[in-house]
Amino acid sequence: MATAAMDLTGGVPEDREYVVAEKPDEGLRDAVNVWIEEENGLFAMRIGVEAVGNAWDRHEFWLDVAFADGRLLSRRGDGETHSPYGADGRPTVRGTGPVRFECIEPFRKWIATYKGQAAETSAQQVIDNPDFEETCWTDLDIAVEMEMAAPPWVPGSLLPEAAAALGGEQGSFMSPRYEQLFRCTGTLTLDGETRRFNANGLRIRRTGFRAFAGFWGHCWQSATFPDGRAFGFNIYPPREDGEPNYAEGWIIDGEGVRIPARPVEVPWLRRFVTGDEDVSFVLETIDGRRIAIAGRTFVNTRSRGGFAKPVDWPADFPLVQQSHAFYTWDGERTTGMIERSSKPSVMEP
Repeated sequence: MATAAMDLTGGVPEDREYVVAEKPDEGLRDAVNVWIEEENGLFAMRIGVEAVGNAWDRHEFWLDVAFADGRLLSRRGDGETHSPYGADGRPTVRGTGPVRFECIEPFRKWIATYKGQAAETSAQQVIDNPDFEETCWTDLDIAVEMEMAAPPWVPGSLLPEAAAALGGEQGSFMSPRYEQLFRCTGTLTLDGETRRFNANGLRIRRTGFRAFAGFWGHCWQSATFPDGRAFGFNIYPPREDGEPNYAEGWIIDGEGVRIPARPVEVPWLRRFVTGDEDVSFVLETIDGRRIAIAGRTFVNTRSRGGFAKPVDWPADFPLVQQSHAFYTWDGERTTGMIERSSKPSVMEP
């Protein structure tokens, strides 16, 4: 659990928490997005805003609220851009249309809201047809207050070989970013009923240029536990040319210390299912420990996109699945995220 004495900046400059306020160069992206998993696995959600230089007046947003019974509320679109300036005049707001993020205290407290409609569908329908037509709508109101639970992780900052990999083409797939685990409370108003919830989550701040041509897949998992321990990792599959692939991870142990690690057993995406999938993995820390964490998804959502495709979009470009899982580490259980992608050629029919 984060305390007042914990340095939640992780050495990242405070101004990186502030959004890009004025129209930047075309192609530059400034994004805020969160993954949220209700503590009992009843539902989970992803909410994001992507501000792109060449469409600055109408930022892109995306929303998925997935329930353990397979029901899914989803929306992709753009909207009128909110003013980036908070009440104190700092550029702390990234919002568009029904979505709003605001930084209340850098690296410590953020809020997120969604007020609008979402399309009714199911996890199975999105597997069968990710480009389904949004026709059945329902009113949706979400309010979330996030308290950061660990310092942010900057990919490429923990292992020298990871830094080297991200220094080339592989770095363009994710663009400059950091991610930070949090705990949150919130309300979800749906079908005329307001439910309060407690949840875990991951917040991502990403600013820079991003390119997807050449991307061949990944596995990305992260969660925080009630006792303060946590983990995170991201890895690309082994390269066909034999060159090093990006692979980096970490744990936060019982003493609150972050220890770099390498993922050595990984649950690569090989099929689309709606949930109840084994996503266990093993990390090996730089001091030689093998950390085995059991994972099982409670809902899987095939990605509906949300980013611009390259002009030369290849037929074997990776398919993406976002999921939410129960994780168990030495008997303690929590909820967390997992996103994976694989080329269609390596997936099961």
